[in-house]
Amino acid sequence: MMKVLIVDDEETMSDFIKEVIERECDCHVKMAANGEEGYVASLNFSPDIIITDIQMPVKNGLEMIREIRVRHPGIKTIYMSADPNRYRTLLEEEKLKYHVSVLQKPFSRLELFGAISEV
Repeated sequence: MMKVLIVDDEETMSDFIKEVIERECDCHVKMAANGEEGYVASLNFSPDIIITDIQMPVKNGLEMIREIRVRHPGIKTIYMSADPNRYRTLLEEEKLKYHVSVLQKPFSRLELFGAISEV
C-alpha cells in the first residue's frame, strides 16, 4: 500500500486531496499543517510520496523537503502553489535534479493524479 503525506496549512485543500486519493487508490494518507509538522510526520510515517504546499507558516515546503532529503534523498515530491511563478527558478532546479511535479492551485482531481503518475 502506497503511503502519501499531505502537507498544507489550508485544511480544506488537505481534506480534498486526502478524500480524492483515498477514494481513487489503495493508499494510506497522513496530513500535516506546516513544514515542521510535515518533517516530523515524514520521520514517523516514511511516506512514498509527499504532496506539499510551498508557502506555509513555520517552515515552507521547499525547506521541509530539503531537510527530508538528508535522510531520504529519493523522496517523490509534488509541490503545490497558487503562484508557482514566484518560485520558478527553485522549482525548475527541483524538476531537473529530483523529477518533482508542480501543481498550480486550484487544480482538478485529474491534474492531481497526473502529477502522482509523473513522480
